[in-house]
Amino acid sequence: METSETRPQEENSGAGTADDLAFDAFSRNCPSRGTLEHVTGRWGSLTLGALQEGTFRFNELRRRVDGVSEKMLSRTLHALERDGLVHREAQPTNPPRVDYELTPLGHEVAERLLGLIHCLEGRMPEVLAARERYDEMREGIGSR
Repeated sequence: METSETRPQEENSGAGTADDLAFDAFSRNCPSRGTLEHVTGRWGSLTLGALQEGTFRFNELRRRVDGVSEKMLSRTLHALERDGLVHREAQPTNPPRVDYELTPLGHEVAERLLGLIHCLEGRMPEVLAARERYDEMREGIGSR
């Protein structure tokens, strides 16, 4: 596995393109950290997962991502659109209609996220049992 120490670093003469740069999310200044935060945050991952199902209008998406506020969904969609993961299409109708869908990059990221989501959903009995064991152990320590 390549790490930042073993990966060849590109020289940055100032004339390179984004394709010439070596990105490392473990590095404090790497711009991938912001995108990673948008994608892996609760609302970002659920929004991407929902949009993998197809095109949604704002309120349809809000209903699908149960519990997200209008303000948080709006912020999430703006961030994902800026990162190139979501496409926003405003229809020139009266009243205005806005549709949201994944870009090709968004589909790729959403597929990977859904793999993780489905893995966790399928393993929740183990997670819940582990939580119970942990809580019982912590209770035992606290009562001494």
